[in-house]
Formats: sequence, C-alpha cells, structure tokens
Amino acid sequence: MMSLRESFRMALHSLRGNRLRTLLTSLGIVIGVAAVIILVALGDGVQAGLDAQFSRLANQINISRADGSVPSGGVARQLTDEDVAALRNRALAPDIVSVTPSTSGSAALTAGQAQERASVLGATLDYLDVSARGMAAGQWFTDAQERGNAKVVVLGQQAIGLLWGPTVNLDKVIGSEIRVNRTTFRVIGVLVPDGQQDNLAIVPLGASRTYLLGNGDEVDQIIVKSVDAGSVNQASTELTDILDHQHHITSPTNRDFNVHVFQSLLDQRNQFIGFLTVFTAAIAAISLVVGGIGVANIMLVSVTERTREIGIRKAVGARNTAILKQFLIEAVLVTGFGGLIGVVLGVGAAIGGGTIMPMFIPSFPVPIVTIRPVVIAFAVSLLIGVIAGGYPANRAARLHPIQALRYE
Repeated sequence: MMSLRESFRMALHSLRGNRLRTLLTSLGIVIGVAAVIILVALGDGVQAGLDAQFSRLANQINISRADGSVPSGGVARQLTDEDVAALRNRALAPDIVSVTPSTSGSAALTAGQAQERASVLGATLDYLDVSARGMAAGQWFTDAQERGNAKVVVLGQQAIGLLWGPTVNLDKVIGSEIRVNRTTFRVIGVLVPDGQQDNLAIVPLGASRTYLLGNGDEVDQIIVKSVDAGSVNQASTELTDILDHQHHITSPTNRDFNVHVFQSLLDQRNQFIGFLTVFTAAIAAISLVVGGIGVANIMLVSVTERTREIGIRKAVGARNTAILKQFLIEAVLVTGFGGLIGVVLGVGAAIGGGTIMPMFIPSFPVPIVTIRPVVIAFAVSLLIGVIAGGYPANRAARLHPIQALRYE
C-alpha cells in the first residue's frame, strides 16, 4: 500500500514536470489571496485612522435648543446659564466631567478696507479642548481674558485669507486689530483648519454677549463630556433628566432640546466601515473561486492526459485510495503554493504601500496587516484545493484499469 509520503513525492514529481501549467493554474489563487489581505489591511487602516482622529469625540454629547415649537404647544425654551450650572452639579450628574456653553451668530469682520461676513462664536476657556481643535499661530484666550470679557478674538484661517489674503504670514496677523460689527477686537490666535468651519471668529463668551450677540444669559449650544466613552449613555440619561426638570418637561415628546451623542455616530461609522471591508474582501475572494475553478479544470485535463498511466498503476496493484491521494495532493499543492505566494505578495504590498503611498498622498491610510486575514486567506486556498481536486481525484480513482489501458 502506497504511503502518504510516496503519494506526496509522486504528486510533486508530476507538478515539476509541468512547471508552467502549475504556475498559471495557481495564478488565480495568488491574486485572490493577495487581494483579500491588501483590502482587509486597507479597511483596518482606515478604521484605525478614523478612530485616532475622532477618539476625542467618543465621550462628547452636544445639546442644542429644538427648532420651532414643541408638540405640547408654545415655543421651545432657550438653554440658559441656569441649565449649565445644573449640569455641572456632580451630585446630579456624577458621569459628567465638563460642561462647555457657547453662543453663536454672524457678524461683519473689517480689517483695513477689507470686509467679510463670518460666523461668530462666544466660547469658554475649555472650548478648544472639547472641540478637538488646535492653534496654528498665537494663543487661545486666558482665564483672565474670559472673566474680564476682554475684546480679543481667535480667527479661522478662511477668515484670515478673506481679510488679509491667502498668502499672508499668520504670525504677522497676531496683534492686529479688526472690527467685529462695530467693536474693535485684537487678534490673538489663528485656528488650525478643520475643513468645516474655518470662516469663524471666536471671542470670550461674556464679550460675545456684551458687545456682539446680546441674549443675556442664553446659550445656543452646550458641549458635555462624560467620564469616558463607556459612560456616555449614563451621562446622556443624567443630563436629560436634569434638563427635563429645568424645563418642566413631563413627557419625552415635549422636550424642547436636542441631544446628539457622538458615540452612536462613531459606532455607526465603524459598523459601516466593517461592512465595507467585508464587502470588498468578498469581491476579492471571487478571484479565489475563479482560481478554484481553474484548478478543477486543469486537474480534469490532467486525469484525461494520464488515463493510461492510471490504468498501468492499477494493473500492477495500485489501490483506488492511492490514486485518489495523489491527485488530491496535487490539487492542494497547487493551491497551497499559490496561497503562499499570495500571502507574501499581499503582506509585502500592504506594508510597502503603507510606507510609500503617504509620501505622495499625505492622507493615505496606512494599511494594518493582522494575522487573522492572512491565516484565513491561506486556509481558504487549501480548502479550495481539496474541493477543486476532489471530483477529478475521485474520477481518476474510479477508472477501470482495462478501459484506462485501452484509452488512446
């Protein structure tokens, strides 16, 4: 009885005798395995990049006034400093660590002869941190400037470009005086662009109420931070209960404020990226199926070409299991060889692309290669070999020796 080692040696000898056909047959497997690894690595890289970018917002909750009237009738109440103070009460909201109010509106900015309209934001000292923005030049206003309603302003870069031109040196703008509506403010800083709200002027909250927007103790938005991402739901429940009490709301349908939880948006985004990664990997896996069909086709051709050889082996005593093992091992060797090359190419391309592409495209996500997709892709290539080689191997094993010897 032929041992597994002998079957393996004969299968390897047969594949060596047809090197070009073996290489071309395994090409579909190579492409499929490499494509799966590369696409999954890209998907993981995109998700990791977005997680790093938005992780600071994972425990952020935004509160704003509801537009229009409430279902029970009447106009929605405005958010006020009293609401802010209630939310800062740790006895009522133990899962809330910071509460940042702000006011918003629009105003005319004038620098010399240039005049443009921009959004105006009245903010507190910790606004820069909770909004995950940075300073490109100058500095943020100080606690003393906030408490003293100082007439200082931090500008977005789009506003800078509109007033002084897109090529102006940001450091030279620092210390300049501009008029916001009819009041003169001193520029003390410039924000790093975020691509969304750059035509912006930020002043201390008290200064916005005193000189620009008025509205007494009203606020337009409250940014709340929970202890961590895991306590967002508890913090959301606490702040909702507090504001319901503050606004005398007895039914959730009559709430005159909106609560936006960023964590839910991040979870939805991660779910979408995960689905997209699986979808693209599934498309890449189609080439594995095509490669498997190619392996099955070539194995059938091989059985036909070697019919007389099979007849001779059976005539001298070879059993069906020996023939079956040889052809099945040939198919698994072809797909395993292709899978191994695909793993090397896929991992190499992912790592190389993550090193080279950011040099040309700064925002290109760095692919992250993990062991799981590599193992799964290689295991699937071996499984395809078993499936694709199963029928041809069984067909070879069931050939009648007399009919096989007579085959021309």
